[in-house]
Amino acid sequence: MAEPRFLLHHAPKTRSTVSLWLLEEAGADYGLYWHDAAAGTHKSAGYLALNPAGKLPALVDHGPAGDWKGVVVTESAAICAYVADTLHESNLAPPVGTPGRAAYAFWMTYGPGVIEPALSDMAFPRAKEAPSTALGWPSFPEAVERVETALSAGPWLLGAQFTAADITVGGLLAYAAQWGMLQPGPNLARYLTAIEARPARQAAIRKGAAPA
Repeated sequence: MAEPRFLLHHAPKTRSTVSLWLLEEAGADYGLYWHDAAAGTHKSAGYLALNPAGKLPALVDHGPAGDWKGVVVTESAAICAYVADTLHESNLAPPVGTPGRAAYAFWMTYGPGVIEPALSDMAFPRAKEAPSTALGWPSFPEAVERVETALSAGPWLLGAQFTAADITVGGLLAYAAQWGMLQPGPNLARYLTAIEARPARQAAIRKGAAPA
């Protein structure tokens, strides 16, 4: 039996759950390589050869014919963008050269580039506040407010189309809400409810909870 095209290095309750959700939404042919975060298996020499940062996730792509070697993508947002473009038939990304691609590119970077650092600042405040000109992101409430405003135009960040950007941004905000770090406005509350109801997200949470 041929191995799956994609192999996701995963551990429960890590950022790899977002990548797993993306693979489910895309209908990808994938398998999971389980890590024990407590035991530090993601710090082993073998894994560090894939991802020198020693962080999860990492995605190995064996190619459409299974003959690719050494093709690895790390960082959750990069994995989501890569798979969405590779499996373009999943409609998780507006095609390159279309008007929707501009907003999509913005939102794909907004989660890791703005929301996550703003959330980290709130959760782990500095001993001395940094000058505003030294940071490339606003406060967490301001970052969330931009999402709230965007969602007034439709159910998803790009309006009617659910995309990989909803996975990168929505997954992060769902995490913040679960930990009581987010008080959503009406648009965001509706958005998070719709996200949690998606069958692919439910499947990812179920499949990613523990090895079979």
